[in-house]
Amino acid sequence: MSAPRLVDFHCHLDLYPDPAAAIRACEEAKVATLAVTTTPKAFRQNMNLAKGAEFVRIGLGIHPHLAEQRWTELPLFEALLPETRYVGEVGLDASPAHYRSIDRQVDVFRRILTSCQRAGDKILSVHSVRTASKVLDHIEELLPKGSGKVVLHWFSGSVADARRAAALGCYFSVNQAMFRSERSVALLGTLPLDRLLTETDGPFVEVDGSPVTPGGVDEAVRMLGDVVGLGAEEMRRAILNNLKAVLERSAN
Repeated sequence: MSAPRLVDFHCHLDLYPDPAAAIRACEEAKVATLAVTTTPKAFRQNMNLAKGAEFVRIGLGIHPHLAEQRWTELPLFEALLPETRYVGEVGLDASPAHYRSIDRQVDVFRRILTSCQRAGDKILSVHSVRTASKVLDHIEELLPKGSGKVVLHWFSGSVADARRAAALGCYFSVNQAMFRSERSVALLGTLPLDRLLTETDGPFVEVDGSPVTPGGVDEAVRMLGDVVGLGAEEMRRAILNNLKAVLERSAN
């Protein structure tokens, strides 16, 4: 990969109306993009769409919202895992619409973490809505520091959770919507500078009533810089340095 200009570490490119055009947009803008998937069955199609892409990588995932319906795809997940270094979207969600499936979610997440630990050197994009401490418990037990990299997507846990996550080696991917909440902005101000990445979470995040542009993280970079006291260009460079650290291969 030649040097990217920006980082979008969590985007659902396959959920845009024209996924091929979404991939082209990331390529043309030189945005290092992690295109997450929500089911193992979607992985191969995404890999085919991104074939030859310089800046787009595909994650293999089972989204927690779909764990109850798609847990039977775990053997497929495990069979496909050798084909990618990137895993996502995975995790837990105890929000009102999804807490009833939390036991199944936990089973799926733990099996994914175990598979990633066995494979070694995987990079995970992890969902943790209303489950930050539980997600960290499972990571600490099953994917300890040094056996993989975890990027917490749209993190909304407590300051204590964030401190614990950083101690466990986790990174945090930040999108534009996170700056709409005072609590979230206050939390962002406590995160270590060397653990920050940007994301769009497109097409779910909207800007002026329309889905955020694939790879459209410029505004998130600027706002994150404002929170941590850096100019946009300094923040952009810091994020690129953090991406290099995430991508660095384990010495083990």
